[in-house]
Amino acid sequence: MKVLGFVNNSAASTVTEFILLGFPGCQELQYFLFSLFFGIYIFTVVGNGTIVCAVRWDQRLHTPMYILLGNFAFLEIWYITSTVPSMLIHFVSETKTISFVDCFLQLYFFTSLGTTEVYLLCIMAYDRYLAICRPLHYTTIMTQQLCSVLLSLCWVFGFLSYSVSTVQLSQLPFCGPNTIDHFVCDMDPLMALSCVPAPVTEIVLYVLSSLIIVLTLLYILGSYTLLLITVFKVPSAAGRQKAFSTCGSHLTVVCLFFGALLAMYVSPTADNPAESQKIITLFYSVVTPFLNPLIYSLRNKEMKAALKKVLKIE
Repeated sequence: MKVLGFVNNSAASTVTEFILLGFPGCQELQYFLFSLFFGIYIFTVVGNGTIVCAVRWDQRLHTPMYILLGNFAFLEIWYITSTVPSMLIHFVSETKTISFVDCFLQLYFFTSLGTTEVYLLCIMAYDRYLAICRPLHYTTIMTQQLCSVLLSLCWVFGFLSYSVSTVQLSQLPFCGPNTIDHFVCDMDPLMALSCVPAPVTEIVLYVLSSLIIVLTLLYILGSYTLLLITVFKVPSAAGRQKAFSTCGSHLTVVCLFFGALLAMYVSPTADNPAESQKIITLFYSVVTPFLNPLIYSLRNKEMKAALKKVLKIE
C-alpha cells in the first residue's frame, strides 16, 4: 500500500518520493521567485549559448583558449538546467515532490556537472599558464588535438568521479521522513534522511569532495602563482595589463565558484542553518553560470567582437 510517498512492505516502509521544501513562503512570494529564477535561467541559457555560437562560428576564436571557453559556457547551460527547471515547477506546485529515482538522477548530474566544471577550470588555468609562462612553446604544446583530449578526459572523469558514491548513497535505507529542506537533491540532506547511520559512506563522500576541490584549487593557485611571477617580470605596463586582462575573467570565476564550494563541502556545514546551505548552493549552481557571460564578454575584446557579430550588432 502506497501512502504519502511510502511503500509498506510488511515490517518496513521505503521512501518512494521526497519533498523538496525549496524556498517556503506565501503564494505571492512563490510567483515572484518563479519570475526571478525564470528570468535568470533564460538569460543564462541565452548568454552562454551565444558564447558557444560565437566560438563555433567565428574562425578567429578557433584557438584552445576560446574552445575551452565555449565548452565552459556549454557546461554552464547544463549545470543550471540540472537545478532550476525543477525549482520552477516546485514554485507553482502544491506537492513539491520528486520521485526517488529522479532525486538521485538529479544528484548524479548535479555533482557530475559541478565536478566537470572544477576539472575544466584546471585545464583553463593550465592553458593560461602555457600562454604566458611559455609563450614560445604554447602553440606546439597546446595543440587542438591535446585540447580535445583534455576536454574529453575532463567530461569523462567528471561523470565518473561520483558515480559509485551516488549508487552507494541510493542503496542506503530510506524509511522516513522524506522531507528535504533544500531546493536540490544534494548529498548531505539525503545522507541525513537515511534511517541507518552510514559513517563509511559519509566519510568517503567527504574525503572525495575535499580531495577534488582542494587538489584542483591548489593546482589552479599554483598555476596562477607562477603566472603572476612571470607577469611581474614583464618590463612594459602594457604587457602586464594585457596578461592580467587575459587571466582576470578566469580568475574571477575561480574565486566565485571555489569560494562557494569550499564553504559548502569542505568546511563543516552540518550545524549550519538550512537557509545558509541553500544560499551557498544557489551561489555556485545558479549565480556563477548567470554571471559567466557577463564576466567573459565584458573583459575580453575578441569575445565582445565575436558576440557583436553573432548578435548582428554594429
